[in-house]
Amino acid sequence: MEQAPAAKGAGVRGRPRSEAVERAILEGVIGLLEEGVPLAELSIERIARTAGVGKATIYRRWSGREELFVDVLRTLEAPASVLPGTSMRDDLVALLEQIRRRGLNLRSSAFLHNVFAQMKSLPKLWTAYHATVVEPQRQRAYDVLRRGVDNGELRPDVDIVLAHEMFVGPMLVRTVLRLDAPLDEGLSERIVDTVLEGLRPVE
Repeated sequence: MEQAPAAKGAGVRGRPRSEAVERAILEGVIGLLEEGVPLAELSIERIARTAGVGKATIYRRWSGREELFVDVLRTLEAPASVLPGTSMRDDLVALLEQIRRRGLNLRSSAFLHNVFAQMKSLPKLWTAYHATVVEPQRQRAYDVLRRGVDNGELRPDVDIVLAHEMFVGPMLVRTVLRLDAPLDEGLSERIVDTVLEGLRPVE
């Protein structure tokens, strides 16, 4: 049996990762989904056969389907937006822009919309996705709002969690619940500036 070479800082999954192999596996899953295979019917055996690898190769990299699917969903997500860092307002606009652009992507791709719709029927996957993708994004937004309090852009008595929901809520309504609503350029700025009108310190 092949032994994984020792390496400083090596991960707990053993053998060093091959980017080409991982890409083949991820693309294999995406290809099956594009063919219309439901997430619930994607077995490790079928994925391995499609990617041209053994099941053990997949299990060396992912503990199971949920962890693999989360990585697939990460590849379908746009990279995290770079925050300008010039002000809380500008950082909030950048965060909302990422949601807006994701909404446009979902609207333009029936495949992506179908994948996200299916994911909600798989509780373990939905939980894992929230823990590894959604929650870090939420904490990133909380950090932006806390900096806003520290630098005087936001009132110190503002509930950070509620404020975050007030900023992202309108964008999520348009990207998830109201697919007919416009996602035009400048929407992120309008949402942020409208909410900030009520949350800024009184001068």
